[in-house]
Amino acid sequence: MFQPVTELAGALARREISSRELLEAYLENIEAVNPAVNAVVTLDADAALAAAGTADAARASGVEVGPLHGVPMTIKDSIETAGIRTTSGSPDLAEHVPSRDADAVARLRAAGAIIFGKTNLPTLAMDWQSYNPLFGVTNNPWDETRAAGGSSGGSAAAIAAGLTGLELGSDIRGSLRVPAHFCGVFALKPTFGIVPGRGHIPGPPGVLSGADMGVLGPLGRSAEDLDLALGVLAGADPVQAKAWRLDLPPPRAESLGEYRIAAWLDDGYCAVDGATRSLLHEAVEALRGAGGSIDESARPVGIAEAHEVYERLFAAAISAGMPDFVLEAIEASTPPGATEDDPLALKIARAYSQRHRDWILLHEHRLQLSARWAAFFQDYDALLCPVTPTPAIPHDHSADLESRTILVDGERRSYLEQSVWSSLAGAAYLPSVVVPVGRSKEGLPVGMQVIAPHLEDRTAIDIAKQIGQVTGGYQVPPLAQRADRAVPAADGGHTRRRESVWT
Repeated sequence: MFQPVTELAGALARREISSRELLEAYLENIEAVNPAVNAVVTLDADAALAAAGTADAARASGVEVGPLHGVPMTIKDSIETAGIRTTSGSPDLAEHVPSRDADAVARLRAAGAIIFGKTNLPTLAMDWQSYNPLFGVTNNPWDETRAAGGSSGGSAAAIAAGLTGLELGSDIRGSLRVPAHFCGVFALKPTFGIVPGRGHIPGPPGVLSGADMGVLGPLGRSAEDLDLALGVLAGADPVQAKAWRLDLPPPRAESLGEYRIAAWLDDGYCAVDGATRSLLHEAVEALRGAGGSIDESARPVGIAEAHEVYERLFAAAISAGMPDFVLEAIEASTPPGATEDDPLALKIARAYSQRHRDWILLHEHRLQLSARWAAFFQDYDALLCPVTPTPAIPHDHSADLESRTILVDGERRSYLEQSVWSSLAGAAYLPSVVVPVGRSKEGLPVGMQVIAPHLEDRTAIDIAKQIGQVTGGYQVPPLAQRADRAVPAADGGHTRRRESVWT
């Protein structure tokens, strides 16, 4: 249950284990561990067991469907799955059962994956903690008092706790990367546009357009898992595939010593706490000891500039889904006469209802930043940087996100600073991989972000693999190691599956 999906797929192909046996193991582990973690919120066990049986029969007859043949996996509950409810954590969608798969889910099924459940998230995927009125709170499998991250928090917790073989999540504001960092797993935010986004909520069910900077991507227990999933997921959407093909380049190098790597581990604009910074430095030194060449002085862009551009683009991206009365209230409270010296919060407020002309100018600014990144990547193959300023934060479900804080070396900082480091790759449409590099003195995982050139996702994945080999990569968390994992049956008998609870 805790093996990387690449190893699981190999064991299935060699018929060392059947798909049904593996799925049953995950269902049993969900019964034992999920009550404490609350990562998996919907199961479709009967249909999945039937599909697993079909996969086993096909393999026995010599038919191989694809690289994920018979692999059981779960999907973030904001991504539509045909015949399995998809709520995005919203009471308004509590009974929503899609009639079609999201395009990315369809690709996973076509590659042989068995979709058996959905994982938790914040309401409409809008937080760095995963809780909602329908399914409650997802706990971090390293510490139940801590958040699993968001918005793909259930996804990361399920991977970390051995509840699934592979996961598909989404990211626009660190939603894959923050949970991977909090839970100690690997995640890929792909280059924007290479994985079809149709079938993600929000927007509303049935919408054909996708959000600027929003991506779907995999979470797994190794960098190789991400590469396997990328090969399945990446490609032109069904409309464009009539004429376009995607041919992602291989990694830029074959060994750690051949890569030219830059590291940016702290910045006064968004300070990183000492414990996290120390672990990141230790990882860099370990890479140097393994033959890596790392420059800690090179900077592709200014972090304050990149963050401002990102936040204004993000405000524009989500504004279409906001009710008119909310936008009207923002406009009424926003003073006229914008200047470059306005505070960032005021610039963001104006961005919700900016003119299309203003967005075009902002997009040009994004492209200028992207050009600076491209120039940087002529001399370097990747940038290493933090994911967020701290390890997993304590649960904080106070209503107003803007009034929440995080604790950085004893100082109260804005809760919203959790998106600053992830905004570097987001605004410029760059691929980014999170790799676990160690644990804090409290035993919480710390991840490192590997940002690579546009469309060079496999370089980011390969460098993450090299880092994982040096730092240890994924480790099984405490909540998944409990000796008392069996859940007694209500009648006092042996442990039994409670499928009705999850369907």
